[in-house]
Amino acid sequence: MTDDAHGHGHAHDSSSAEPGGADEVADARAVERSLHRAAEAQPVDRQLEAILMIADEPQSLVALGAAVGAPIPAVRQAIERLVADFDGVDGTVRRGFELREVGGGWRFYVRQELDDVVEQFVEQERPSRLSQAALETLAVVAYKQPITRSQIASIRAVNVDGVVRTLVARGLIEESFTDAETGAINYVTSDLLLQQLGINSLDELPLISPLLDDGADGFGQNEGIPDGRA
Repeated sequence: MTDDAHGHGHAHDSSSAEPGGADEVADARAVERSLHRAAEAQPVDRQLEAILMIADEPQSLVALGAAVGAPIPAVRQAIERLVADFDGVDGTVRRGFELREVGGGWRFYVRQELDDVVEQFVEQERPSRLSQAALETLAVVAYKQPITRSQIASIRAVNVDGVVRTLVARGLIEESFTDAETGAINYVTSDLLLQQLGINSLDELPLISPLLDDGADGFGQNEGIPDGRA
């Protein structure tokens, strides 16, 4: 009985060295704990990732540092780690989006090689007619371009982020340039809009002044509406 018990015990000990045995399980758990600690050691990365995910404008290192309460060098290092992570460096999975620096700020963009599939999706999802909010926003851009989101929102007195994204997706407006000081993107109407309206240039748009209350002050001056130009 003792020999049998001893034999069984010896067999049990030798199994720990086999693939999938106790030693390998312990090693795997140790690696998992190490990775978990590494992730916890870089909370700034996750905070920046979350902020950039919902940002509609490129965010400067100063703005990002203020948002997460971290010094600029730490934010710069975190951005570099995120860029490498999303680009598939060091064995990570290359994502369908990239973190790109534009006009002194950072913002997520779809990778260029995936533009076609995203455009196809947008074509299938978008409604055939523009909403009243989209039409009003499009008119503001047409008459006040180049213009930023915040300037459009100031004129319309509502949040226009979603509407602007819709108009960009529809190809009716497009990004023209990024303000070097504020990082704000300026939007202009596209050639597609001219085609849809059946005109050759914006000079053929009807005058807006006769449609205002007094017909004299112009689009940007009536009832205290801000000028809106950068």
